[in-house]
Amino acid sequence: KMTQQMRDLQLAQARKPPGPSSPNAAKRLYRNLSGKFRVNYTSFDEGSLVGRGEKEKLRKSYLFQSNAALFEAVELQDLDRVQELLKQYSPEELDLNTPNSEGLLPLDIAIMTNNAPIARALLQAGAKESPHFVSLESRSLHLSTLVREAEQRVNELMAQVVNEAPSADCSEKEKQLKAWEWRFRLYKRMKAGFEHARVPDAPTRVHLSVASSSSLQVTFWEPLSVNSAVVTKYKVEWSCSPTFLPPLGEAVMDKLKVLHFTIQGLVSGTAYYVRVSAYNMKGWGPPQASVPPFAIPSNWREYDGRAPRRRGQAEALDHLLGQVKTVHQHCVCHEPCKNQPQSRKHSVSKSLKHLFHPGSKFLKMLKRGLYLTAIFYKDDNILVTHEDQIPIVEIDDTYSCLLMQDFLWFTKVSCMWDEILWLRQCVTVSQSSCSCILQTRFKMLLAISQMQGLLGIQDLGQVFFEPIKDKQGNILIVTLKEVKTNQTFESVRWVPICKLQTSRKSVSSPEEPTALDTLLISVQDKLTYHQRSSHALSPGLYLGYLKLCSAVDQIRVLVPERLPNILCHVKIRSNPNVSREEWEWLQKLASVEEPVPTEPEADTSQNPLFQELQVAIRELMTLVNIPLQEAKDFRLYSQEVLDFGDQVSFLLLLPPSDDVCTAPGQNNPYTPRSGFLTLPLQIFELGEEG
Repeated sequence: KMTQQMRDLQLAQARKPPGPSSPNAAKRLYRNLSGKFRVNYTSFDEGSLVGRGEKEKLRKSYLFQSNAALFEAVELQDLDRVQELLKQYSPEELDLNTPNSEGLLPLDIAIMTNNAPIARALLQAGAKESPHFVSLESRSLHLSTLVREAEQRVNELMAQVVNEAPSADCSEKEKQLKAWEWRFRLYKRMKAGFEHARVPDAPTRVHLSVASSSSLQVTFWEPLSVNSAVVTKYKVEWSCSPTFLPPLGEAVMDKLKVLHFTIQGLVSGTAYYVRVSAYNMKGWGPPQASVPPFAIPSNWREYDGRAPRRRGQAEALDHLLGQVKTVHQHCVCHEPCKNQPQSRKHSVSKSLKHLFHPGSKFLKMLKRGLYLTAIFYKDDNILVTHEDQIPIVEIDDTYSCLLMQDFLWFTKVSCMWDEILWLRQCVTVSQSSCSCILQTRFKMLLAISQMQGLLGIQDLGQVFFEPIKDKQGNILIVTLKEVKTNQTFESVRWVPICKLQTSRKSVSSPEEPTALDTLLISVQDKLTYHQRSSHALSPGLYLGYLKLCSAVDQIRVLVPERLPNILCHVKIRSNPNVSREEWEWLQKLASVEEPVPTEPEADTSQNPLFQELQVAIRELMTLVNIPLQEAKDFRLYSQEVLDFGDQVSFLLLLPPSDDVCTAPGQNNPYTPRSGFLTLPLQIFELGEEG
């Protein structure tokens, strides 16, 4: 029978005004009561302690109201209210997994009334079933007790209402009677739901794949029929035997946001069988074997024992840089040159003194030369000088034709913003035999130092892939950096981008805009490029398309505008690993010089990678506007899988040898649709490394 405490609680709940309790009402109560506690105490410390104690009591009362509101929403099958509460409060604040006085949890009520949408919402929030239901018998007995005691309470109240004369007390008991009649119907519905339910069917689409040399990944879908009871967990089992005797391990999944599981700690080269079963309140359903029935943990590198390409590269480069710095500490270029003509020495000294003079400022106008501009942005705001100009400093006022090699050298320098002072010492112009190239690059380093000093920041960001040029002989090298914190800058301020664009008065014609006007007109496009170039691909295996075009002084690579740091690509699958068996099949495909598979064949229809490649190739050819019949002459790059970390890998699709790189003037009948651009190969490499 119910305890006296439970009866008192239910009686108190029955005396409440009709309608579910509201957290908003609790908020108003909290505000009103907290106002009443604002009294003058003789001791400030005592008042603070009492105030904190009362507020803590009110907070607990507030959260108790939220917990009661969640139970009411589940009982009333109000999905919108349940979702609102789950969004507004954390599971801990809602006491999501604390049983009520009847020993029930919100999830218990949802699954026993077979309310699948509410049950799924609760499961995704981390809800559990009541630990009191250790067996089917205990659940059945508990429900029978709730139904019997609710029925008894209804009969008692009905007798009191019939026998007593009309009065205020009688009216209160009629309200209690209605509340208990509703609860009696709820318990009966829960009991009926439990009795009619059966164990769930087996999960569907159980797919097994090789995740690495020591792990397998299994993905699956919900059962076609849950048999009137929501599935609350799944069990993944694995064994070296198809009979699962003996079993090697199992894992129970009760977090159902994603239906996949990675089995870790397996032995490479060993076959493992996997199956999955579902659970509801009636117990575990039958297991479903995976497709394929077994898999062998492996990686494509095991085919020929190849080591990862990038293993130890970063450490080796750091070590090499350290050695170079050590050598340059004693380099002759750090000693003053005695053979330099006096006039040249005086000129350099004067220019350096002028550069670091406190009066050195940003430029307002351009005068035929090479310049550096730094674009810093945050949300929709951009950093400008006090004259509402984007920060610009001069590199060389006698340089009117930027050589591509100088520009590419500058982009490499952008990887070492913190080392500019050291680089200036290495690239010295103090020797009379100094080349024009070294002079230009030294001036670039001086301009970087000046920009860093004026802004008060070292990192100037990423270099835009092409400089801005105008017909007046001005060239602008542009750097871009997004500011995500409240960073302090010197001599500049934030303004909205739209305000900067509308307030500036153009000093050139639309037919021949100056480099400054072009910068302002295209600033939003450059910010979009910068943001997109920092995006990362989601984990998976991708099919990339390598297409190059050459010019006199550079080679450019085709990339998508939406992700300019990655080759044109489509996703093959979510699993990035290529197993040894899959790589062996690709090697056989390459050794017989067969065309790229675009049509299904009978003997390979059971090869998942073959089917996935067919779909990916069709999608990729459509993306880059190449007829599918032309793809028969394309090749898969069979030397290696391109690994980008542990979560992203690429297979490369190559055009015929003569078409991989289009020469100047060569006709290319198939041009990609809009949404693509070509980047200098060195710029692309820097972006990909980043």
